[in-house]
Amino acid sequence: MAYDRFGRRLHYLRISVTDHCNLRCVYCMPEDATFMPNSALMTQAEILRLGRLFASVGFDKVRLTGGEPTVRPDIVEIVRGLRAIRGIREITMTTNGILLARLAKPLAEAGLDRVNISLDTLNPAKFRRLTRRGDIEDVIEGIYAAEEAGLKPVKINAVVVRGYNEADVVDLARLTIEHPWQVRFIEMMPFAGATEFQRLMLVTAEQMKARIEANLGKLEPVDGGALRGEARMYRIPGARGEIGFIASVSKPFCAACTRARLTADGRLRLCLLREDEVDLLSPLRRGATDEEMRRLIVNALWRKPWGHGLAQGEVPQDRSMNQIGG
Repeated sequence: MAYDRFGRRLHYLRISVTDHCNLRCVYCMPEDATFMPNSALMTQAEILRLGRLFASVGFDKVRLTGGEPTVRPDIVEIVRGLRAIRGIREITMTTNGILLARLAKPLAEAGLDRVNISLDTLNPAKFRRLTRRGDIEDVIEGIYAAEEAGLKPVKINAVVVRGYNEADVVDLARLTIEHPWQVRFIEMMPFAGATEFQRLMLVTAEQMKARIEANLGKLEPVDGGALRGEARMYRIPGARGEIGFIASVSKPFCAACTRARLTADGRLRLCLLREDEVDLLSPLRRGATDEEMRRLIVNALWRKPWGHGLAQGEVPQDRSMNQIGG
């Protein structure tokens, strides 16, 4: 089992399979973003080998991220390969949903358990303004395709940005009345590339919740309001689905963090909002043995920091969100 120096057992690996994306969301990357060459990205074989190494030290949950993971032509084979690794019990994916209408079924057949689909508004014009491209109807079709393919419960992630979509939380929350979906509202986090914008446009989870309750009535806490992963869950009385709030900035949940991240270029990032990384891809490509790689991984995980430093004004500047994988 892998532990850090604070006694947290680490078992949840987020693997970014690419930094490439077919959208350009305002809170994620600049419009003129440039991406890494394919030669710098982990190959399918390298992703699967690292997956096996992490499973061998106790990691049992994997989330595939990007960029946008579905733009990789071998994404179905990556899922199938991860499913075959002994010890991995859950494989999920965060996606913008644009390509999910045609990929949901093959991904489910390959072994994907569930998807989190990013959708920040139900308004087509606002969607285009937030993403700078893309068609919201593709995302809606992707949500229904995921549900039909059995990738449930479908989770919808909405990053809330002041001046863009803070009023849209009400319509998004209403989706849970008729659908057994989880709609999760996320505070925007400051990163390199759009830091000042992100700081100025923050809407807190409490502000989101207050707006929803002012329009839809008092929300009922689920599980007594206890943290479920990174979200606190609520329900509109009588609704089929649930509403979650992820307060990474205003109420960080670092004490309960059990995750580590692999960037698309094979670096082990110990905290989303800290710049400390360990290069795993270079020794892998130089021919390091499995035992040498395990030792490198375990030693790196031990020094995982307690949490981020946003309250002290420490903002990561080394990578934008799409380069880390969220």
